[in-house]
Amino acid sequence: MDEVELEEAWLTDAGLASLVTGLPLADEVPPPAEVLLSTLTHQQATTVRKRLDNYNETLKKRNRQPIRDVRDIFTEPDDPADRCVYPHSHHAEPPPSRYHTTTKTIRRNTSRVRPTLPVLAVEDQLPEHPSPPSNTDSLHHANSPGNKCSPTHVIDTNVLTHAHSPTHTDSHKYTSSPPHTHSPPVSQLMQPDWVLRDSPYSEGVAEHKRGKACWDCLRFHRDNNSELQFASIPPSQGLSCAGDLSSRDLTQLCFISHIELTTFLMTLGIHTKRTRPPRCRNRDSGVFGVPLNTLLEKDRKKFPGVKVPVVFQKLLCILEQTGLLTEGILRVPASAARVKCLRRELDRCYEGFDWSALRQVDASSLLKLFIRELPTPLLTHTHLSTYRSVLSIPSELHQVQALQLLTLLLPEANREILRALLVFLRMVVSHQDQNRMSLWNVSMVMAPNLFRRHHGNKRSIAKRDEMEEAVGGAQLIRLMIIHQDLIWTVPKFLLSQVRQMNQVSIQKQLGLSWTSRLLRKKNDKNERDQITELCEGVIRVHAPLHTKISMVIQLEEQTTAKDITSRFECENSPVQHLYEVGGNICERRLHPDCVLLDVYRVNPHCDWLIKP
Repeated sequence: MDEVELEEAWLTDAGLASLVTGLPLADEVPPPAEVLLSTLTHQQATTVRKRLDNYNETLKKRNRQPIRDVRDIFTEPDDPADRCVYPHSHHAEPPPSRYHTTTKTIRRNTSRVRPTLPVLAVEDQLPEHPSPPSNTDSLHHANSPGNKCSPTHVIDTNVLTHAHSPTHTDSHKYTSSPPHTHSPPVSQLMQPDWVLRDSPYSEGVAEHKRGKACWDCLRFHRDNNSELQFASIPPSQGLSCAGDLSSRDLTQLCFISHIELTTFLMTLGIHTKRTRPPRCRNRDSGVFGVPLNTLLEKDRKKFPGVKVPVVFQKLLCILEQTGLLTEGILRVPASAARVKCLRRELDRCYEGFDWSALRQVDASSLLKLFIRELPTPLLTHTHLSTYRSVLSIPSELHQVQALQLLTLLLPEANREILRALLVFLRMVVSHQDQNRMSLWNVSMVMAPNLFRRHHGNKRSIAKRDEMEEAVGGAQLIRLMIIHQDLIWTVPKFLLSQVRQMNQVSIQKQLGLSWTSRLLRKKNDKNERDQITELCEGVIRVHAPLHTKISMVIQLEEQTTAKDITSRFECENSPVQHLYEVGGNICERRLHPDCVLLDVYRVNPHCDWLIKP
């Protein structure tokens, strides 16, 4: 792909296609580009501007006129009516130096530099649980007398350079096999509190530009003979998985994740390049070589709502029931002739296939064949090269963060199959004393299936390069197996930006100017204060499928979602979930142990709905 196609594809994936199509903002499909741009941090906006600059420069080289100049987009209006309100919480204002406060984003003037993160003094021995640098420290630093920065949001346009962490300089190199490790006791596991922060990952790795290790690298550092492991985050923290969000929220989440991932890698000095996917003819019948969406459409006619193809579920089920204790599971292949016969039979009529006669060694070979034969790789052509570039990240912690952002970018079908596969692989590793399949063995066996090459002449590939790529793929699979609970989790800062996008979109649709909002706020102040005083912490829960259609509930400090759903439960009723609907979110399913008062404070104007 040439430069124009690369940049156009990147901007499209970032939800900014209108910047290259030239459509006016009024004709854009929600969310408009200016809504997305208004929620970006300084570093994220810098990434967008660089991509758009590169797109326009490449067009000029082709003697074509750029459709829209970057200066028309990254300008700051003087009219305060265009300023947006950050919706994260109605009790506390966010740090004003992180997110843009205009729907037009930032000024192009490059004479000023954004205040950097405070420098962290590192002692020879770090405390066991040091406290993270607070956002207020950054604010004091930005407003100090010695800082010449204006409170107006101006981004740093210095070229980002790569600087390795001094404590992790060799952690990204390929090795023939990882060192033998043992899981640390629970008391030594550390809380991954970086998932709970409001600051993006790209801001956290800014120290690497100056040749230093960032705060997270220092805190979660492990020596070369130990694995990085995290304790699970309590569900009461209110975090969500990608599957808990509505399709609209998930689309907006993907836009921001795409920009944040590129910004994150650029801050670390890592650049990825998309390649044109090879042309392949998709099958529309059978099982093997059929697109995932085609398989799911057929399965949903019989099993509505299914997210993983039935064939894949059947193979996993057989292996879980009969193969977990079998020595060499996934490693020992079945007869090639038998696998060919079974494949032909499954392609002909898998609904009438006799699964009881399938041996575990056959199921293992068919499972790997199913993944290899997908017309589009499970990790997709778009992101496969980015997955490989994760190995260049000098810190394992940041590798996990990059994998988390990448996983959020996968299509739903690919993400759900990968999730089911990783759960199964973790089960295999948990029985390694019986099946002799360690974490590294499982990773090496599965690497060629997930990270397959698409070269025309495979003989031209040096065996050394092929081995290094296989080992690198195994290292990525190892990380995904170990940290699979984390990579499905949506970081707090991403969900906050999605809420901000929804809030700005609502304000834009209402068409309220800054002056009219102030007048309305002034005129209705007394009335709102009375309502807040009377209704603080009170919610109305709707349950249209129950006898009790709605119920008014006073939230307590420890009220959870399951406390609410239990009031509507009846005998033989299906499992019910509480949903957060409207306000600054489209729809979000809440974990049963989620503390509702925290959700209420973030989104006080949402509706509460109980449904399956």
